[in-house]
Amino acid sequence: MQRIRLRYTKRGRLRFTSHRDFQRAFERALRRAEVPMAYSAGFTPHPKVSYANAAPTGTGSEAEYLEIALTAARDPEQLRALLDESLPAGLDIVEAVEARTSGLADRLTASVWELRLDGVPQEEARRAADAFNAAETVEVQRLAKNGVRTFDARSAVVSLETRDPITETHGSQADRPTDQPCAILRLVVRHVTPAVRPDDVLSGLRAVADLAPPVPAAVTRLAQGLFDEETGTVTDPLAPDREAAEASSTAEPPAAATAPA
Repeated sequence: MQRIRLRYTKRGRLRFTSHRDFQRAFERALRRAEVPMAYSAGFTPHPKVSYANAAPTGTGSEAEYLEIALTAARDPEQLRALLDESLPAGLDIVEAVEARTSGLADRLTASVWELRLDGVPQEEARRAADAFNAAETVEVQRLAKNGVRTFDARSAVVSLETRDPITETHGSQADRPTDQPCAILRLVVRHVTPAVRPDDVLSGLRAVADLAPPVPAAVTRLAQGLFDEETGTVTDPLAPDREAAEASSTAEPPAAATAPA
């Protein structure tokens, strides 16, 4: 059984699709592309697809991950192209690698988010970010199944800083509704329990600095992976699989030469 790990995006209007909507679209794409999927056992078999830490509905993403199990080996790049053609524009399969290591979900410990605040001056956003970073705790509330829950949104945030709106607007592939100047915040947050989402950080900015954008923020996940404590960066979770594949290819013995007659 071969396992393939995929990175996909949610761009443009497709950022409003729910995770359940994506699951249905992806399973249809698997059938269209005639992927030899492995299925679960039981009375209602399902294709073996493992989804990891999906972004909330309404947020764009450049870094969503899943893993599929196949009954027959396929070239990862060819499989990626077939699946990408079978999905609507905006749900794009941008990378595929063969799984050669374990624990993909364990390597998704942090995310990098971009928060686009249209109509907010950059200086105002910078002051709000400074106030948030200076606070020891920032309590926010979220409506949960069992009622309103209060928790600290500050402890999970590794960094929160403003970025140049002109440079970021034209230099990044993140999903944005307009090209108008605005304030842009870059957020690095650990994946903790309860999860601290970008909207929780926006609630925290409102609590500590009375920052209230006139229109809803456009939020895009730029990356997710293992958080490197030494460098303060979020690393690529597919890198270990690529490195293992390269090591395997270089370790393969050369073909035996044919002896002359």
